[in-house]
Amino acid sequence: MYPPDDPFLINTTIGGIYLTIRWYAVFILGGVMIAGMIGTRRARDRGYNPDHVWNALMLGLILGVLFARLWYVAFEWKRFEGQPILTILNPATGGLAMHGAILGGALAAAIYTRRHKLNLLDWLDIAAPGYAIAQAIGRWGNFFNQEAYGRPMADPRPWGLRIDPEHRIPPYNDLAQFPEATRFHPTFLYESLWNLTVFLSLLLVERRWGAKLRRGDTALLYGVFYSIGRFFVEDLRVDKLCTGGVGGVVCEQGFSTARLVSVVLILVCSAIFIGRRLLRPKPPASAYQPLGQTWPPDKGVAGTLEPTQDAIAEETTGEQAADAGGNQRPQEGQPAG
Repeated sequence: MYPPDDPFLINTTIGGIYLTIRWYAVFILGGVMIAGMIGTRRARDRGYNPDHVWNALMLGLILGVLFARLWYVAFEWKRFEGQPILTILNPATGGLAMHGAILGGALAAAIYTRRHKLNLLDWLDIAAPGYAIAQAIGRWGNFFNQEAYGRPMADPRPWGLRIDPEHRIPPYNDLAQFPEATRFHPTFLYESLWNLTVFLSLLLVERRWGAKLRRGDTALLYGVFYSIGRFFVEDLRVDKLCTGGVGGVVCEQGFSTARLVSVVLILVCSAIFIGRRLLRPKPPASAYQPLGQTWPPDKGVAGTLEPTQDAIAEETTGEQAADAGGNQRPQEGQPAG
């Protein structure tokens, strides 16, 4: 495998203005847009106004990129120590970490849902499959940048990745030991395919066992599924971040950061998923995901995010009925039970 183009989609000067657009940015933003379109449908199917998706996405994109950068810088501080703050924050100098992006996105969801009085767990469930598909698409930006690759293949395969010498890290830039014909594991491809599998798996689980899923379950399953794949793929990476800095071939100064975080996420998300069922085997109806609903235009003013007074009255009536019969689920804006 070899990129069909250089890292730049556009790299020119127009009227003295330098214009650069990287393939990496195209794949990242393309993945985000597709995730947004998927999210709008999922929000509508849960009775939420889909406009919330695009509004929250703006904040999520900003905090996602910011925290992805900060995460990377934190674990490669020796490289950035003493440099200007703009250089440290500029992602064009190289370095974004996926776990930081996930953290930033989750924080954006928490801020947005609190501001608009929405159920955070519902929105984490709405976003989870979109996260997976965005990651699957975004990883192809690494392909064009010739980064995030794995160690050399002992037995070269057709999908082996050819890396130009200027994009190799030591010791793989030693062409005497690792000639240009050396093929590396395309870890970007492995993770992309795994994230696609995570996306399809989450949709399958919701389709098959949706009636049994509680609020937050889809997000928890995402945490487990994604982390399992990341744990194994990360072992092949040669440029992985480590708790003591970039480790190169192996993390000599500490455990791989991504593998450590993956283990923690697997344990924590699994414990919450199982523990809530053991501690509360028969929760109220409001604890379950509000699947199978729609966003009805007649219950709100078209193009707005807030329900009309009639819709509020209907929700209040529904809440009272839930208290009496336990069969109604809260609509948009109600807190989780």
